[in-house]
Amino acid sequence: MLVIIGTIRLPPSRFEEARSAMERMISGSRAEAGCLEYSYARDVLDAGLIRVTEVWRDKAALDAHFSSPHIAEWRSNWPALGIGERNLMLYEAGEPVPS
Repeated sequence: MLVIIGTIRLPPSRFEEARSAMERMISGSRAEAGCLEYSYARDVLDAGLIRVTEVWRDKAALDAHFSSPHIAEWRSNWPALGIGERNLMLYEAGEPVPS
């Protein structure tokens, strides 16, 4: 299992404008085979910070995600939305264990 955790930054004034592009990205990603979780969350204390969480079954699923049309569309929107800083880290994880 692969886990991606991180952040992207956009001007807080552009959040509502970015919402529909983010919704398309999230919906498209969640529909992909091998996507176990995909979410964006606006930080409570920093309105321009979007927290990203992704969980993928394996590398093949993640590779397919990186070639999907919705990720190409999402990335093409970044300049117009003012999305700049992007800090995402990929982790390999074992099977989840209830805590």
